[in-house]
Amino acid sequence: MNAVALITGASRGIGRGIAVGLARIGCDVAVNFRTNETAARQTAADCIAAARANHQAIRCEICKADIAIDEDRRALVGFVKSRFGRLDVLVNNAGVAPEVRADLLDAEESSFDRVLNVNVKGPYFLTQLAARCMIEQTQAGSVSIKPKIITITSISAYAASPDRGEYCVAKAALSMLTPLFAARLASHGINVYEIRPGIIETDMTAGVKAKYDCLLKEGLTPIKRWGTPGDVALAVAAIVQDSFPFSTGEVINVDGGFHLRSL
Repeated sequence: MNAVALITGASRGIGRGIAVGLARIGCDVAVNFRTNETAARQTAADCIAAARANHQAIRCEICKADIAIDEDRRALVGFVKSRFGRLDVLVNNAGVAPEVRADLLDAEESSFDRVLNVNVKGPYFLTQLAARCMIEQTQAGSVSIKPKIITITSISAYAASPDRGEYCVAKAALSMLTPLFAARLASHGINVYEIRPGIIETDMTAGVKAKYDCLLKEGLTPIKRWGTPGDVALAVAAIVQDSFPFSTGEVINVDGGFHLRSL
């Protein structure tokens, strides 16, 4: 029996990397997207190809939903249950950056609302829905796969960037989701994790590539290279494969050592 994984914001970047990584190890995958259906279909095709290359038989479906909207969140979980029959793994990955990098003293409230709605409110209440679904499955004894919830945050949860303050505030708030749900869900056999990526090479970071190329060469991180979506996917896959059965509420840094403090 394949585990069924829902990955939000999986049409590109880190989300696509995670979806492909989970397909490679034999998970059925629900690819959530908000606007770019063409990219989501490419993710689905990549998932099927990766699974076949690794001699795995999987199912992969795409579903349009804006996780900032209650109706869409409910429809998304309903879609997964109707198409796959259950939900074993939720990966909260969807997120947005400010449309304009503005100085902290000039940032607008509308940008703050947009970023917090997508990056915090959406995952918070989607996790609530997913957890209820997982508890129902566990109580019914209908699955043998231990459910898991994984949230993708960022080093911006603790590293201040005054030209995108709303993003940092959102990631800091999102980081609290993991200990909250880990404490609440442990008695139901649901483990909860946070993965905290560092500087990852995606289309979201393309605009600052030259800046970070220089910083990485100068030693910004002990491992002097960009991270990749595949790096994050490997951490997610390890969790899904029960590599940490006696751990919950943990933060796993995938940041090239950025979090280290040294003299």
